[in-house]
Amino acid sequence: MEMSNLTYYIALLALIIIGFLVVKKVASCMIKSIVTIILIVAAAAIYWLYLR
Repeated sequence: MEMSNLTYYIALLALIIIGFLVVKKVASCMIKSIVTIILIVAAAAIYWLYLR
């Protein structure tokens, strides 16, 4: 694994953790669903653009 790939994995993990914590604290069920979908799309985009 290259160092740049490791950086993207760490950034992705941070994105997921921060997103989860923010949503858990402040959002309703509908907003949680939207934010989860956005995080999944962002994770897929990072995978397709940088890690593939």
